[in-house]
Amino acid sequence: MRYTTSGESHGRVLTAIVTGVPAGILIDQSAIDADLARRQVGYGRGGRMRIETDKANILSGVRFSRTIGSPVALAVSNRDWDNWTDVMATHGEPVEGARVTAPRPGHADLAGVLKTCSNDVRDVLERASARETAARVASGAVAKAFLRHVGVVVNSFVFAIGDASMEMPHDASAVNAESVEASDVRCPDIEASTRMRGAIDAAKASGESLGGIFYVTATGLVPGVGGYAEASTRLDARLAAAAVSIPAIKGVEFGDGFAGAVRPGSQVHDEIEHDGPRGFYRSTNHAGGLEGGMTNGEPLVLRLAMKPIPTLMKPLASVDLDTREVIDASKERSDVCAVPAAAVVAEAEVALVLADAYLHKFGSDCVDDIVGALRAYEDRIKS
Repeated sequence: MRYTTSGESHGRVLTAIVTGVPAGILIDQSAIDADLARRQVGYGRGGRMRIETDKANILSGVRFSRTIGSPVALAVSNRDWDNWTDVMATHGEPVEGARVTAPRPGHADLAGVLKTCSNDVRDVLERASARETAARVASGAVAKAFLRHVGVVVNSFVFAIGDASMEMPHDASAVNAESVEASDVRCPDIEASTRMRGAIDAAKASGESLGGIFYVTATGLVPGVGGYAEASTRLDARLAAAAVSIPAIKGVEFGDGFAGAVRPGSQVHDEIEHDGPRGFYRSTNHAGGLEGGMTNGEPLVLRLAMKPIPTLMKPLASVDLDTREVIDASKERSDVCAVPAAAVVAEAEVALVLADAYLHKFGSDCVDDIVGALRAYEDRIKS
């Protein structure tokens, strides 16, 4: 299961095509729209989110609420397009004032115009904008719908924003999802949420932006999904690549991650146990659910680091593309902090990788056949 997106931040529409979708997946329109809404909310979001009310329009691949085995096409309209029809026109000559010539440090702006031989930063920033991730979230909702059929649930929560953080969770996969969604920073700790909002307020007052750290977890996984024999099939490699494809994500670790690098092996590796009904299991989960490029049956735990958004209300210095003179970097309408939203996008990316790995192992034509193959596999490994 793979996706391709198209569309610009202030263009008419964002689109996504999800391929490799088996027949028979129950698609709940409200579940897709709920994920899109989760991506939009969060303390520290900017004015754009007060304009958009994202809804997915399913264009193909679904009939009577179930997938039919063909690619699923989705569209998410940009309401703000009405205010940008001249600047983002698909035909005609550029209007006065349409060009942006002050690239932002930390953004794709400068490298992008050099790469594409453009003289207008907007050619790059419109696509490099995190607005594109709305299409990813819609795609990921299709993957989540499939994963529900095989008993896999993907969640996320925010651990830190700036220097405000919650206590390290004993079991990240057991964090209460309702508590997460009740927080406007998507943090299950009430006191930490208050500190995070304070950090965002202080950053906004000083013209700054903030990054942070969040977790993504997946429960209900069977062991042996992924591969050890070839680099391209290793699940940790695929998950890491998907995670860092999200704009502003600069770090990813599994389980104990970097902390495990400074501990002896006896405190890092998870001892194997067995009981009749449960089969093989681990008494701890330092590995974050992955060993040798495969799931090991324990919950998947990823921790991701997001850098601060590069658009600052007190801009950093840049160089004008035309004059080569020092100039303030351009300012696009932006968020102070989008860490809670990035966590929702990461859920989508993780769900898509896991769905594709399950389809590779258990079949890809029909959900009923896939579930049947999964049950036979579970029976075999328990016996």
